[in-house]
Amino acid sequence: MSSSPYYVIDLYSGAGGLSLGAARAGFAVAAAVETDPHACAAHEINFPKTVHLMEDVSRLTGQRLKGAARIDRGDLAGVLGGPPCQGFSCIGRNNASDQRNRLFVHFFRLVAELSPRFFLVENVPGILNEKHKHLVKEGLALVKDEYTVLPPMVLAAHEYGAPTTRKRAFFIGYRKGMMKDLRPEDFVPPANVERVRVCDALAGLPVKVSPRWQTEEQGWRIARVKGSGYYQSRLQGHIPAGVGDPHALLCLSKENRVSGCLGTKHSRTVTLRYARVPHGTRDRISKSHRLDPNGFCPTIRAGTGPERGRFQAVRPLHPAQSRVITPREAARLQGFPDWFQFAPTKWHSFRQIGGSVSPILAERILGVLRKALDDGGPIEG
Repeated sequence: MSSSPYYVIDLYSGAGGLSLGAARAGFAVAAAVETDPHACAAHEINFPKTVHLMEDVSRLTGQRLKGAARIDRGDLAGVLGGPPCQGFSCIGRNNASDQRNRLFVHFFRLVAELSPRFFLVENVPGILNEKHKHLVKEGLALVKDEYTVLPPMVLAAHEYGAPTTRKRAFFIGYRKGMMKDLRPEDFVPPANVERVRVCDALAGLPVKVSPRWQTEEQGWRIARVKGSGYYQSRLQGHIPAGVGDPHALLCLSKENRVSGCLGTKHSRTVTLRYARVPHGTRDRISKSHRLDPNGFCPTIRAGTGPERGRFQAVRPLHPAQSRVITPREAARLQGFPDWFQFAPTKWHSFRQIGGSVSPILAERILGVLRKALDDGGPIEG
């Protein structure tokens, strides 16, 4: 086991799904880059020891980033990232001309400039569509001479112990001769993985949520953990050193209180209509999906940013109540722990949760890379 820190940099970090998975897998998140001020603020709350840059990745250089992160050559283990996916999404516009698609290529440009031991970049499966093939090829061309690049892998979070069926496409590469060789088979789900259902994820959270719980302060409520599996152990434990908001950690450890239990005001007509929606089906007007307590949560969508009109994404319906789910319920369904903090408003918190990789999946995948580093020898200074 290496005695030196395994540093990673998280590009397009959002609130920190990949960062949390990396920290739990044994990496130190040296720097995070994010342009959205609300997501950057959330990441900073949860990762107070990380250097945060609220900058456009397309304008960053490797030298600038390495200097800001205070990393010497040879000390950087990995570069992670989840570039904007709107132009690749099959649910969204899947627009090949979306200018944000170029940010995928800039990820690889920075990998080439930073020369980490490995890289991991993720996006929606739609990026593998034929219309985006040229963009993927352009990005990978920047690193193909120095890295062994695995075939892209589409992984579903529920197969790795998260309560959501959310699928992501992963591109992983590692520097030749600098860590143990990897194969796609190394990233298959563990044979003993526990399937976590919606009812397992929501157990211990408030069931009856008042629509009057509208302010950040009112959203702090008692939460428990029921069960003792891999997923449950990560709801309130497995807190990496130096990670977590001290106030949130104190509230959890002393009072079992968690944030984000915010209610939504529905009219009586809407409430009655929601009450008639069977599990696993959608409300005919709002299109909200009624969660099946014995099933998995479908992909939680992020909604649109200010540049696209600030539209709230359709939120799932609680499996037992005639209401949409709270941000904290969404966080559990995505695999985030109870101490993890998001923006205080429902709109921003759902954007951050819906735009993230499940930390459960991220930890599993990055754990494989961590082991390959350990087996490949210590990082050279």
